[in-house]
Amino acid sequence: MQLNLEDIYSRFLATGNLTTDTRKIEKDCIFLALKGDHFNGNAFAAEALDKGARYAIIDDPAFATNDRLLLVDDTLITLQQLARHHRKQLKIPVIGITGSNGKTTTKELMHAVLSRKYKTIATAGNLNNHIGVPLTLLSIRPDTEMAIVEMGANHEGEIAQLSRIASPGFGLITNIGKAHLEGFGSLEGVIRAKSELFTFIHETDGRIFLNSDDALLMRLAGETNTITYGTKPGAFCHGRSLDTHPYAAVQWNSPDGAPVINTRLVGSYNFENIMAALCAGQYFGVNTSDICSAIEAYQPANNRSQTLDTAQNHLIMDAYNANPTSMKAAILNFRQVESQSKMVIIGDMFELGDESPVEHAEVVRLLEESHFKNVLLVGPRFGSTAIPTHFTAFPSPSAAKAWLKEHPVKGYTILVKGSRGIHLEELVEAL
Repeated sequence: MQLNLEDIYSRFLATGNLTTDTRKIEKDCIFLALKGDHFNGNAFAAEALDKGARYAIIDDPAFATNDRLLLVDDTLITLQQLARHHRKQLKIPVIGITGSNGKTTTKELMHAVLSRKYKTIATAGNLNNHIGVPLTLLSIRPDTEMAIVEMGANHEGEIAQLSRIASPGFGLITNIGKAHLEGFGSLEGVIRAKSELFTFIHETDGRIFLNSDDALLMRLAGETNTITYGTKPGAFCHGRSLDTHPYAAVQWNSPDGAPVINTRLVGSYNFENIMAALCAGQYFGVNTSDICSAIEAYQPANNRSQTLDTAQNHLIMDAYNANPTSMKAAILNFRQVESQSKMVIIGDMFELGDESPVEHAEVVRLLEESHFKNVLLVGPRFGSTAIPTHFTAFPSPSAAKAWLKEHPVKGYTILVKGSRGIHLEELVEAL
């Protein structure tokens, strides 16, 4: 059955649930069939109906065998149009978040804070792309009071597209650094891409949550309405980072005093992420004590700025993602960690394009300058870099794991940092 967008939307409202994964079928939901390089969701539409879906949206006429199979020209475009249409019906604050580093942590902290007062929906995990953003929007229910939408990109124009779909009334860029250089081409390309969110907010008379300590972001914000945070007393929300290790702590100049907030996030580089969440909570009127307790209770997961104690060692796991900017921050923070025995395990950084050799060499230089005695480098990118003789390099995590089992370490504080694609979490068993 071929339907227009309004017809599909009325069916969506009647069911209230849409999924693209047959493993997540719920009774009377809608299944939307997407295609990829190695799969064709159309082939699973009948299975989705058998599992309890009320309708399946497909874009291949060959599979349109009954009236519950809704035929469209392109399921991905339909997903995005459906999400945009749903967003237009909503009268709630929507906050869009992007940035080179810290956007998922900021989103999670902000969600924790705002949920203390409002029924809040936020992007699940890091589903922040052209599929994840529409799915986040379509998960917003009639009783939702606030939404936080994370937006990721590795090419120019993507943030602009996601902004048009999500139509955020509030925007936040955590920072802009050397990430996804392969797709953006240069740091200037990253700046242009990330600033697409600010452009949308400006053109739609929205407001920006803005780090007033970041000169680049201040410049990019221009004349847009801002809600500032940072260390400067003139900021709407201001505080200071406390010298605690390994966990980040801040003293917040709140409307009700200057509480100290002790977090479970490793690294003072999380200060800006914490301040962004404080700022949102303060702006939207969350009680000061609730803001503080929400941030203190937040427990990082998925190898993001978290600690892990094994039977032998204390690990600082920050191995979900890595780029030159976050790598430098992690190494500099680890310098300050007090421990008699330290080890650094660093994995390759992905998606750096032509800049990859230079950036990996810069990490090696910083490690050497930091005078770490026990350094393991994992991956072919570091393997092709000139390294000091007292560093040990491995072509893969499996090779590093085998070496660690032959040379067990005990009583160490160990920083584990690398891109998700290098799978450093495989080493935990040997640590």
